[in-house]
Amino acid sequence: MIPATFSNISTFRIAACLSLIALTGCFNSKNDELKQWMVAERGNTVAQVKPVSEPKKFIPQAYDQASEISPFNNQKLLQALRRDNTQSSTSLALLSPELSRRKEALESAPLDTISMVGSIDKNKSKVGLLKVDKLLYQVKVGNYIGQNYGRITKITDSEIVLREIVQDAAGEWIERIANLQLQGNEK
Repeated sequence: MIPATFSNISTFRIAACLSLIALTGCFNSKNDELKQWMVAERGNTVAQVKPVSEPKKFIPQAYDQASEISPFNNQKLLQALRRDNTQSSTSLALLSPELSRRKEALESAPLDTISMVGSIDKNKSKVGLLKVDKLLYQVKVGNYIGQNYGRITKITDSEIVLREIVQDAAGEWIERIANLQLQGNEK
């Protein structure tokens, strides 16, 4: 007598072979139908290629030196240098005191990561309470916060007003007013 496991394995092999033969027959018939459909669709499809338009004709313009100022003229260069020097001295006067002082702890944090969580009265003056990275800091008028040389100018119950020094689009250093509003329930 043949063991049960041997007979089950033989039956399984025979069933697998029959299934494979049946699937092969189905695959070929579907494949033939697909090929016929693709040939029919290729015959029905019309190519639509738009012709490329003619390039526009380039008309060179003559350079008339008599009516234009030379970009290499010494007078033009001197005017530009004088203008840059006057703007630079104004910017330098605004920025130089900030560069010569010692940085404070809250100047390393960007202003948008600092939040005002309250204020207290201490020795007859307002002290702001700021939260940065889950740490609480006390600040007063004259302290610096943020990365744009922000100096606190006013503290109220609901906001802290500060003066920042930033570069404008032309690269000049200008003063700008910013404020931190009292935040609600933060966790």
